[in-house]
Amino acid sequence: MQVILLEKVANLGNLGDVVKVKDGYARNFLIPTKQARRATEAAIKEFEGRRAELEKTASEKLAAAQAVGEKLADKVVVIAQKAGVDGRLFGSVTNADIAEGLKKLGFEIAKSQVRLPAGPLKTVGEHPVSVAAHSDVVVEVTVKVVPETD
Repeated sequence: MQVILLEKVANLGNLGDVVKVKDGYARNFLIPTKQARRATEAAIKEFEGRRAELEKTASEKLAAAQAVGEKLADKVVVIAQKAGVDGRLFGSVTNADIAEGLKKLGFEIAKSQVRLPAGPLKTVGEHPVSVAAHSDVVVEVTVKVVPETD
């Protein structure tokens, strides 16, 4: 299916690009989240009319994400979990736990914005984690996992 992108989509394209994607990806994700529209002649003409407005909105989102990224840089999130004597956790620390920890620090970060390339954290200690506030703004934060005390 041909779609026109209404904002920048990672690994797909920038604002205004007409790209061919799988039908399910377009119908179930891109169109419902208002990141794309079906690329018909009428939609392309309407997009060209709204292009300046959409670019302004995209630049505002980027500026807001950069401001959050600057505040978020080098923050330390402390998460207490039950751990064994050897430092391994009973369970793990997931991106949802990290997003909740960031929310307690005053940052509105969704769990999908927390990137854990090696999977959930399973040991006590400090771990670098990247947070993508925007597709162009990726910030490193330190997650300090400490054993929970009763």
